[in-house]
Amino acid sequence: MFMNNFSSVTIGWVAIATGIVGLLGLAFIILFFTVGQPFGTLNDICIGLTAILSLVLVWMLYPKHHAQFPLLSQVALVIAMFGAVLVLVGTALAISGVKGWFLSGLHMAAGNAMICLWLLGLNYFALRDNSLPHSLVIFGLISGAILALGLVTIPGIFRGIDSQEYELTTFNYIWWASSLGYLALYPTWCTLLGRILLLK
Repeated sequence: MFMNNFSSVTIGWVAIATGIVGLLGLAFIILFFTVGQPFGTLNDICIGLTAILSLVLVWMLYPKHHAQFPLLSQVALVIAMFGAVLVLVGTALAISGVKGWFLSGLHMAAGNAMICLWLLGLNYFALRDNSLPHSLVIFGLISGAILALGLVTIPGIFRGIDSQEYELTTFNYIWWASSLGYLALYPTWCTLLGRILLLK
């Protein structure tokens, strides 16, 4: 399935670790809204770790996809790397308190959207060559499409928006949908991918 420089078992465990850390972030943000700190900070840490693990996963799967789609795989790798850096900037801003949670969240949404452009590509090609179960591929495409909505936050980053002035606008609803994607949908997909690879 995904045999290349790494075994399916190794890739599977990295995928599961990515999913578990991401879902821990979801649990922490729920606790933050119900209890308070330090769960907000723990959520930010989990988001950053998920981005790092995602980049490791992209890198581990890169050889196979490079062999099949040389140019597209290189573009996807570069975009995912840039996305991971953007997420880490967002988490650093949030944890340090240098900027408010809104602007930090824009960085995280945009960065995760870039990572999940890779997710869209991976599942699109898996749909073509049947390398993954059809149900997982469809879930991955839906998750990636929702996460890609985070790209609309990029202008807000350049404008330095760090307030809730867009709280009741379509922009904010899209941002929240994207956040749900990287807090719940994408980690779930990673966990399912890992389970499938381990069973193989």
